[in-house]
Amino acid sequence: MIGEYIVCLITVPGKALARRIAEELVRRRAAACVNILGGIESVFFWQGKIDKANECLLIAKTTKSRCGLLRRTVENLHPYDVPEIIALGIAAGNRPYLEWISNTVRAAPVAQAGKYLMG
Repeated sequence: MIGEYIVCLITVPGKALARRIAEELVRRRAAACVNILGGIESVFFWQGKIDKANECLLIAKTTKSRCGLLRRTVENLHPYDVPEIIALGIAAGNRPYLEWISNTVRAAPVAQAGKYLMG
């Protein structure tokens, strides 16, 4: 059971977009919880040169079975050509919290504007 839980790291260019993606991930039940960390400075190699960007980091808690929905949701909302979406396995954790993740992502998506959002 432990092997089914993952944490996904996602960088985004700004707090407003971070909130939008986080809310959509939770609304669609692609993640049970998303933390938003602001003030991240990223240094990376892109298009033949070293580049820098001020970003926010999203930390999404979910299950392997919801990873595809999470990835598709981020890709649909993200402005980058190649968004960072990295999934890391959770080796251990508080059993009630892990069960909460499972129960939350298995529930029906949260309705918005009279319709259910599906990925």
